[in-house]
Amino acid sequence: MSRCTGPDAVCFICGTSTDAGLLAARQDLVLAEAGIEDPVVFEEDPGASSRLHPLQRPKFGELLTYARPGDTVHISEMFRLVRGNQHILDVLDVLHRDRLALRIHDGAFSAMDLTARHPRTGELLSTVKFMVQTLAAAGELQRDLQRELTYDGLRAAEAKGNKGGRRPAVAATKTADVRTAYLEGCSIAALARDHGVSRGAIRTAIADLLPDHSASQEDAPAPELPVTLDMPGKVADYLHTTELEPAERVALDQGMTVRRGQGYTLCVSALPAVHRQLLTHCQPLDGAQGVPAVPAQRKARREYENRVSALTP
Repeated sequence: MSRCTGPDAVCFICGTSTDAGLLAARQDLVLAEAGIEDPVVFEEDPGASSRLHPLQRPKFGELLTYARPGDTVHISEMFRLVRGNQHILDVLDVLHRDRLALRIHDGAFSAMDLTARHPRTGELLSTVKFMVQTLAAAGELQRDLQRELTYDGLRAAEAKGNKGGRRPAVAATKTADVRTAYLEGCSIAALARDHGVSRGAIRTAIADLLPDHSASQEDAPAPELPVTLDMPGKVADYLHTTELEPAERVALDQGMTVRRGQGYTLCVSALPAVHRQLLTHCQPLDGAQGVPAVPAQRKARREYENRVSALTP
């Protein structure tokens, strides 16, 4: 990539696997409103795990390689890049080493000069470090509370019989009319036009009425649905360091952390088969040949084993 001779504005946009489109649009808006002229943009892959250390993010690494002393790194909001206090300090150290300026455009850090350092020692000013630590702790607390409230809300909804997932395109109040119209000879295409939905949505609403629907299909076992299980933190920590299949890694990375005293629980939603595969990977926690098991890890694995064993095969 060619670059101009003068200092550049280098923007970083962090994607996520959950709301990448909406989040990227918000970040684009914040950076556009900042009036940055001709920025060089590095946008992270939406599939990149948010648990990665910022210095391990592929696009942020490319940004650091591209940037030159005197460039300014622009980020819409600090927590789009980092997850905790040490991450922030690590990023500031690298930017200081490479003589790069940093500009945060939204959030608590937008009102701070994070690059202020002591003129003699070159270390972060104590006041800046204190504010970074305080705001980072507050941000972590906010995210943990949001996860806990979300998890509690899902559990409460499940207890009432409400299922998650995407709602059907054809509302339940209109399904009967769609089925009646189809039986009276109305085509799928016409029904889709009348109700403003896709043909696939109409086929879903009348699936058992279609000519290719047979008794064998009705008798076939229902496909497995994702199940949410509480995975002890010691098991999750071990699995994070283990080579996993793509589906297993995605389920682990998308788990929701819930703090439990000094430890934590990872709420993992996955197919029962994936849970059983993850349990198999944990077998070394019971002790390998010549390596004694750690009691706390063995107990955590057996707790997870009991939960997985309770799933309907």
